[in-house]
Amino acid sequence: MSGPGRRAISLWAAAGAVAFVLLPWYSTPFGLGAVHLPAGLAADFETASGLAQALLFRQPTLLIGFGAALACLCAAGARDAGRQAAVLVAAGFGGALCVMVQALVPGNGPRLGFGWGAATLLCALLVLGAFGLARRGAYKGDLFTSAAAVLAACILGAFVAYPLLRGLWVGVLGEDAQPSLAAAMARVGNERIWGLGCVGGSSHCGVAWNTLFLAVLTTLSTTLLGTLLALVELRSGSRLGSAVRVLAPLPFVTPPFVAGLALVLVFDRSGLVNQLFEWLFDFSHSRWFYGLLGLWLAQTVAFTPVSYLIMRGVLQGINPSLEAAARTLRATPAYTLRRITLPLLLPGLAHALLVGFLESMADFGNPIIVGGQYAVLSTEIFFAIVGAQFDQGRAAALAWVLALFALGVFMLQRAMVGSRQFASIDPAMGSRPLALPPAWRRPALLASTLWLVGTLALYLCAVSAAFVEVWGRDYTPTLRHLTRLFDVVREGGGLAFTGLAWASLLTTLKLAGLAAVLTATSGLLLAWLLERNAFPGRVAMEFTLLGAFAIPGTVLGLSYTLVFNAPPIEITGTTQVIVLCFLFRSLPVAVGMGTAAFRQVNRSLDEASRVLGASTLRTLVYVLLPLLRPALIGSLIYSFVRSVTTVSTVVFLVTAETELATTFIIGRVGQGEYGIAFAYCAALIVLLSLLIAAVHWLVGDLALGRAVRPSHFQRGAP
Repeated sequence: MSGPGRRAISLWAAAGAVAFVLLPWYSTPFGLGAVHLPAGLAADFETASGLAQALLFRQPTLLIGFGAALACLCAAGARDAGRQAAVLVAAGFGGALCVMVQALVPGNGPRLGFGWGAATLLCALLVLGAFGLARRGAYKGDLFTSAAAVLAACILGAFVAYPLLRGLWVGVLGEDAQPSLAAAMARVGNERIWGLGCVGGSSHCGVAWNTLFLAVLTTLSTTLLGTLLALVELRSGSRLGSAVRVLAPLPFVTPPFVAGLALVLVFDRSGLVNQLFEWLFDFSHSRWFYGLLGLWLAQTVAFTPVSYLIMRGVLQGINPSLEAAARTLRATPAYTLRRITLPLLLPGLAHALLVGFLESMADFGNPIIVGGQYAVLSTEIFFAIVGAQFDQGRAAALAWVLALFALGVFMLQRAMVGSRQFASIDPAMGSRPLALPPAWRRPALLASTLWLVGTLALYLCAVSAAFVEVWGRDYTPTLRHLTRLFDVVREGGGLAFTGLAWASLLTTLKLAGLAAVLTATSGLLLAWLLERNAFPGRVAMEFTLLGAFAIPGTVLGLSYTLVFNAPPIEITGTTQVIVLCFLFRSLPVAVGMGTAAFRQVNRSLDEASRVLGASTLRTLVYVLLPLLRPALIGSLIYSFVRSVTTVSTVVFLVTAETELATTFIIGRVGQGEYGIAFAYCAALIVLLSLLIAAVHWLVGDLALGRAVRPSHFQRGAP
C-alpha cells in the first residue's frame, strides 16, 4: 500500500483514539462548544472523556470502540492487503456499531447524547471501515471516494431519512405508543381537515383543501409572472429589462412574510387603500383582505422571484441557433416561440411549478399574518405543538398530509419531464436569440410593469413604516423603532449593544454563515460524488436528497423537534439543530448547482490530473474547485440568504436563547408592534442587498455559461 494511504489510516485511527481519551464523551448542559479542563475530563460524569467513563464510571463496553481504533492503527502498517482490509472493515464498522448500540442501550448512569468524543470516534471508525472497503476493491480502490460515499450515506440517513420517517411515525401511534390506524384516522380523517362545506354553501372548507387550493393558485400565478419577467429581461429588447434584473429579485432577499406585512399596510382596516376609499366613498372599515385573497397576493409577491430566477437560468441556456434554424426555414417569430422556444422551457416550467407549490405549502409566515379564518396545514401543525392542546401525534399526522401533497406533486413533475433530454449545442456557438413577437411582447411588458410597480410600492411602504410613529394613525417621522432595535451606547470605555434586536441578528448571521459554508462545501462534494462516480447506493442517496427538497420545511423542522430530543443525538433547543436544519434544507439546491457545474467541466481534466500522479482529493481541490467557483459562490449566497430569511423550517426549533431574526419579527407582529417589525425587515433588506451587490461586484456574473445580452436579438426576416 502507498505511503499516503498508510498515513491516512494512521491519522484517522489516531484521531479516534485521541478523541476517546481527551474529549468529553457526552454532550453537556453547557453545549458542545464548552471547553473542559483536563481535570473535568475525569472528575464529573457529564464532562468525562470516554476513557474516564470506562474506567471510573463503570462503562467498560466503551472500550470496544477504543480497541477498534487501536486495531485499525496497528493494521495501517500491515503489508498483506487482504488482511489489512479485513481488519479495517471488521474493526471500523464493528466498532461504530458497538458505539451506537452502547448509546441506545441504557447502562450505568443517565443516558446522555453524543458529545465530541463519541461523535469523533464514531466518524473515525466509519471512515476506517470505508478505507477497508476500498482496500477490498470497492470504489476503484480510492480511499477518499470510499470515505466520502460512506460518510455521506450515514449523514443523510441520520439527519434526513431517519428524522423524517421517525417524526412522521409519531402520527400513527396511539395513546399506548403502539401503531394504530384508528388513532391516525381520528387525527386527520375529520371534517376540519377534509370537509367540503364551502361547496355546499358553508363558509369554510377543510384545512387540507384550503392548503391545496391556495398552493395551486400560487403556483400558477408565480410561474406565469416569473416566466413573463424572464422573457421581458432577456427577450424584449426594452429598457424595462434592466429594471426587472434589479427589482425582480427584491422579495428573494427578504423574509417571505414581508410581502404579507406590506399588504397589511395597504389593505388593512387602517391601510392606505381603506383610508382612501373611506375618504372618497365613505366606506366603512372591514377585514375583507384577510383570508384567501390576501394569502394568494402575499405568496405571489413573495415567491414570484424564485420562479423568475429559475426561468431566467433556463432561458439563458437555450441555444439561439435552434431558433435561427427555424427562422431560416421561414417560420414566423410567433411560430418559432410556440414550437421551439416554449418546448425547450418545459424543464424550467415544471421546476418552477414544483418550487412554487412547495413554497406555498410550507409557508408559515404569511398564513399566520394575513390568513385570518382561512386555516392551512402549516399553521394547524404549529398550533398543534405550541397551542393549549400540545398534541404531537396530531402535528405529525397533519405533516403526513402535507408531505403526501408535496410528494404527489413532485412525482407528477418528474412524470411531466421524465427522461426526455432538452440539452442543445453549446450556447457560445449559437447566434442571437429570438426577440419576443409583438403579440407576446406587449402583454409581457404590461404584466411585468404592473408587477414591478406594485412590488416596489409595497416594499417602499414596508420601509417607510419603519420610520413613522404608527402607520395609519400617526405618520410623524421617527428613528425610534430603529433605535430600540439597534441602539449602541458607550459603557466603561467600550461599546454596549443594548438594542432589542442585536442578540437575534448576531445569532442569525453566525448560524447562517456557518450553515452557508457547510452547505457550499458539502454540496460540491456530494455533486462530485454523484456526478463523477458510480457506486452502490447512489440511487438511494439521490432519492434522499430529492426527498429533502420535496418535503416542506415545516415537516423537516417538526421532525427534528420530535426526534432529536433524546439520546444518542440530543440537540433540541441548541444552535446545532438550527444549523443542521439550515444545512439540509439548502443542501439539495447546492448539490443541483454543483451537478450542473460539473457537467460543464470535461472529465478529461480529472483523468489528466490522475495520470500525472495527483490524488483524488488533490485533483478535486486544485484542479476542479477553481473551475467551480461560480457554483460555490452561488451556493454560499443561496444558503446564507435562505437561512437568514426562513421561518417555517425553524419555527419549532428556536428558544429564548437561540431566537432568530425571523422569529423575532413574527413575535413582534403578534404583539402588534408593527413599527419594530418593519424596522427589522428594513435592516435585513439593506444588509442582504448589500451582500449580494458586493458579491456581484467582486466576482461578476455567477453563471458558467455566457449570459445572453438583452440587446442582441434576431428581428424580422432571416
